[in-house]
Amino acid sequence: MTSPETTAASRHLAACHLCCKLADADLHHCPRCGSALHLRKSASIQRTLALLITACLLYIPANLYPIMITEQLGNAEGSTILGGVVILLHHGAAPVAMVIFLFSVMVPLGKFMALFYLVWTVKRHSPVSARQRTTMYQITEFIGKWSMVDVFVVAILVALVHLGGLLSIRPGLAALCFAGVVIITMIAAESFDPRLIWDEMEDKKRDD
Repeated sequence: MTSPETTAASRHLAACHLCCKLADADLHHCPRCGSALHLRKSASIQRTLALLITACLLYIPANLYPIMITEQLGNAEGSTILGGVVILLHHGAAPVAMVIFLFSVMVPLGKFMALFYLVWTVKRHSPVSARQRTTMYQITEFIGKWSMVDVFVVAILVALVHLGGLLSIRPGLAALCFAGVVIITMIAAESFDPRLIWDEMEDKKRDD
């Protein structure tokens, strides 16, 4: 009888990433949809780390440079992400400020820490439950797309705010950097193969 903790890979079965069909890994192509079939994503840890480091480097100018530049009567004034949060709080828009702070600051930082932690636990064979780490990965992958809220706000303001040439808003360098952070962290989450977590459990089981 097969143990419930046995992975498909240990039985030389691979799951198709497109239709999720299990098939013999020697087939190389899914018998149902014809897409490439492989046991694990190649160089998953290395690619994920490279993407995370790139996103971290972009996150610095995303917070230091203006994300939005307001021009009024010939005077230009830039606002960073945190500067915008402070301005919103000053004008009594606390709910909006909290939403922007949560999804533009806390969510990206949370994704960085979660993905670095998952990579570290796989490399260091952490005793933390594989189920808990898989849940962490699923949450990280799900919330990643909501980090774009700040870029969406700027895009909407640029499109709507233009009052007779007296007031105009345009995106700053930080908007491009921040969009890059969100996109790269989403790719990093996709590059990480959560099945490596369960492979580690299988290896421990063999050692025991």
